[in-house]
Amino acid sequence: MRIVLLGPPGSGKGTQAQRLITSHGIPQISTGDLLRAAVTAQSRLGIAAKSAMDAGKLVDDEIVLGMIQERLALPDVANGFVLDGFPRNLSQAAALESLLQQLRQPLDAVVLMQVDNDELVRRIGGRRTCRNCGRVFNVFTSPPAPGELCPKSGGEHDLFQRPDDNEATIAERLKVYDEKTRPLIEFYDGHGLLHRIDAEGDLDVVTARLEAVLAATVKTAVAPTLKKASARRKVAKPAPALAPAAKPQSTLKSTLEMALKSALKSAQKLVKKAKKKAGKKASRKPTGKSASKPATKVAAKRVVKKTARKALVKQVVAKARKGAARLKAKTKTPAKKAARRPPPRRKAAAKSRRHR
Repeated sequence: MRIVLLGPPGSGKGTQAQRLITSHGIPQISTGDLLRAAVTAQSRLGIAAKSAMDAGKLVDDEIVLGMIQERLALPDVANGFVLDGFPRNLSQAAALESLLQQLRQPLDAVVLMQVDNDELVRRIGGRRTCRNCGRVFNVFTSPPAPGELCPKSGGEHDLFQRPDDNEATIAERLKVYDEKTRPLIEFYDGHGLLHRIDAEGDLDVVTARLEAVLAATVKTAVAPTLKKASARRKVAKPAPALAPAAKPQSTLKSTLEMALKSALKSAQKLVKKAKKKAGKKASRKPTGKSASKPATKVAAKRVVKKTARKALVKQVVAKARKGAARLKAKTKTPAKKAARRPPPRRKAAAKSRRHR
């Protein structure tokens, strides 16, 4: 969650920010703390801020934004942050919006803590700050717990009242808030980020109101994303047209077997026909020249015919198997054309003699 807490001085922004740190594990970014830390560390921005404060001037917005940008670059703000005390006017709000857009960390919610002016005077008058750890207490609403020790000193909290927390300056501070900070309410309300809570009453009750608003904000922010994801699941893209299924291996095998059987039947018919023809010739009585040929030559011719028939069968079977192999391979590349054989030498020699 990335949150801005808005409200007049004494509305409890700092106290609720501390509770959000504990419950959500997100850091509080206070411009006052950033300025004090930068001045103590003598950083470039700290030196520029100190020179402005020493001259009695307000610290430029550019310096404050530079400090916030450096703070947002630290790894502990990965899950969110709570901005307390910034922005204070419209120019700071616009500059912060531009910075967060560049960092791709837009605000999730701006919570306005509303408190009556009489209650504000009482709270501001009772506010105390520990000199060592900087924690803020209120003697009326949130005093230190009995026996509570300061984490820095190890002893009791050394409380003091800030000079601007006395009753003489409270009225002036509320007037400045009305003039400069109240326009921020309209700014963030126009962006749809503003949420109002009643910050009066028991501290735990106020915390429960704040948590309820933040929970509803997170749910509202997540709902459109879930709705879009659900819509994407419902309106699914049509499945791409499937390619024609390849023939199963068993079907292909049976096709090959059928082709081979058909070729073998054709070969057997040819052989049977040749045998029948040979038998008829053998039954005839030899006449003329064939009658004078010795029996060995007739037997030799039969052997030649038989060998020829076997060769014919082998040739038909070989062609059938070759065709089956091509069908199985399903080759797409056209078969290479057989190279033309050169003309026989005899024909070439005969042509040359004619030309002579």
